[in-house]
Amino acid sequence: MDNKLSSNKLACVIAQILDDKLGKDITILNISHVSSLADFFVIASGDSTPQVKALMESVKDKIKKHFSRLPLRNENDPKNRWNLLDYGDVVVHIMHKDERENYALEKFWSHAFSISENEWRSEAAEYSEYTK
Repeated sequence: MDNKLSSNKLACVIAQILDDKLGKDITILNISHVSSLADFFVIASGDSTPQVKALMESVKDKIKKHFSRLPLRNENDPKNRWNLLDYGDVVVHIMHKDERENYALEKFWSHAFSISENEWRSEAAEYSEYTK
């Protein structure tokens, strides 16, 4: 497997991993034209703090195993209700649904382009054996 994924493909594969683990309200924002922080944000919700942690661990493990990439940083709040994985070009936010509603990252980054679910599913399809 080619370990070099474009930032777009990486974001789409991460979205698929989150979807396979029952993450909710998965959104990919292309922020490359409005920020130097990263190229993409992947945002997903979990219904409980254990699910938020499990989603984060799943992404970390699968991206490491199949693409030999480790996050440059990972952070979580003390109650494990918001986890962040920073891959440099892609930043993953996995939040408890209440925090997601409260912080409304999509509204804050409303000037970013959103990647449709059909598009990210299509982009991730060739890597489906690695997301399960």
